[in-house]
Amino acid sequence: MNFNYNNPYNTTRLPVFARNVVSTSHPLAAQAGLRMLLKGGNAVDAAIAAAATITITEPVSNGLGSDSFCILWDGKELHGLNASGRAPQSWTPEYFKRKYGDHTTAPPKRGLDSVTVPGAVASWVAMSERFGKLPFADLLEPAIEVAERGYLMPTVVQQKWAAATDELKNQPGFAQGFLPWGRAPNVGELFQFKAAARGLRAIAQTKGQAFYGGEIAHALEKFAAENGASLKASDFAAYKPEWVKPIGKDYRGYTLHEIPPNGQGIAALIALGILDQFDVASLPVDGVASQHLQIEAMKLAFADVYKYVAEPSSMEVTAAQMLDPAYLASRAKLIDMKKAQDFGAGNPVKGGTIYLSAADENGMMVSFIQSNYMGFGSGCVEPTFGVSLQNRGHAFSLEPGVNQVAPGKRPFHTIIPAFLTKDGQPVMSYGVMGANMQPQGHMQTLVRMLDYGQNPQMACDAPRWRYNEGLEINVESHMDANTVQGLAGLGHRMEVINDSYQDFGAGQFIWRAGNPKVEGYIAASDSRRDGQAVGF
Repeated sequence: MNFNYNNPYNTTRLPVFARNVVSTSHPLAAQAGLRMLLKGGNAVDAAIAAAATITITEPVSNGLGSDSFCILWDGKELHGLNASGRAPQSWTPEYFKRKYGDHTTAPPKRGLDSVTVPGAVASWVAMSERFGKLPFADLLEPAIEVAERGYLMPTVVQQKWAAATDELKNQPGFAQGFLPWGRAPNVGELFQFKAAARGLRAIAQTKGQAFYGGEIAHALEKFAAENGASLKASDFAAYKPEWVKPIGKDYRGYTLHEIPPNGQGIAALIALGILDQFDVASLPVDGVASQHLQIEAMKLAFADVYKYVAEPSSMEVTAAQMLDPAYLASRAKLIDMKKAQDFGAGNPVKGGTIYLSAADENGMMVSFIQSNYMGFGSGCVEPTFGVSLQNRGHAFSLEPGVNQVAPGKRPFHTIIPAFLTKDGQPVMSYGVMGANMQPQGHMQTLVRMLDYGQNPQMACDAPRWRYNEGLEINVESHMDANTVQGLAGLGHRMEVINDSYQDFGAGQFIWRAGNPKVEGYIAASDSRRDGQAVGF
């Protein structure tokens, strides 16, 4: 790919060129990964070290009680890992309706009854055991050091921390863990999280066993019981992440790979399959027609995803049926280039997250995402081991349907890593975090790179839109005013948003420039976060 390096967008970032690279949304996490590479580790070791460290440096987005997903190239083939959490054995629709009333349609948004069994720690262990080079305990050393000694509060994280305080300050353990002076830390203040250092040490010493059935699991059971919830140590002991085969869709001679359902990655594949019916490159890159076409394709994708995607055993159709070329071609015909539409689901033939990437000179590439779902997740923090817990259970429904809660079931999931190949060989490890922005970000940035030749940092810096529902979209404040006006003229109902962190996600990109030992990689880190791409 011959990229354009004349970046027209306002940014402070430049691409990083190196043979060993780590790109994350916080510099200390990126440097933790780099330490492992310098120590003789590989990209998997680097990704785990970065993931552990960022639970401390960006707790607004993830923690020891997160879920995660990974797509990695081991040098020969692609592997997927689904480490999303499963419902406690006590969870049924009746359990929630008894506690919260018959009118309740979903588990609560916050609190311990929003917490499924977290899978992130299990993913670190599984990745290390199968593909890592360094001892597992070594990988957690940087995170332990940062948690123990503390770090100075960065700008973007502080803004989100302060914004969440009023809603979460009364959740169990939140104030003790995250309001050390009775308030959120200010920019430049030292934040220490010694309880999490204790938790990380226990995880390191036992290769995760303390978390899944050991002392941390029992502490979490006690914490839940004290606060009226039913999460058990036995739920943790029964948990295992699942190695899966990624699903893919060809686009412009490349193949985009995503984790299969229960995640929403298939939305990006559907949208690209629809766009493949059009000559996107003939339209001006930031013009009305190109952006309108992409928005409409994304709407069609979400219409199907929200109806059909759930735990695979509960789905009415398969991923293959949803990606059938003839079906996607029929969906593409619904797009009207002269007006915005509110699409319903089709009928396939029946049969607040962190993202990071790492790559090494031996060709291993890792696309990894980890999340507490909404900002600070459940808001609950187990005080002994500093486990900040996700709120993924809120994504279940209590009503009959494919996503109805059940014991041991996984909910519909928003976090998705992505990976690009060409002719069966690795090209790019990338992701864009931010709830339903993720598949939209995957599609928008990939179109910029493959249709318009924008380099990864340029594609990352470009203004984004975000589809919400119906005809409603958000657009970033630095999108061209003529484009915004033109989209409004087509019937898009738009709100211009200044908060890029909250509404438009943030990406990390590592593009393989050639032989990793010779040319290496081109890396980008999104300016919407405090992040950094580093390498040597």
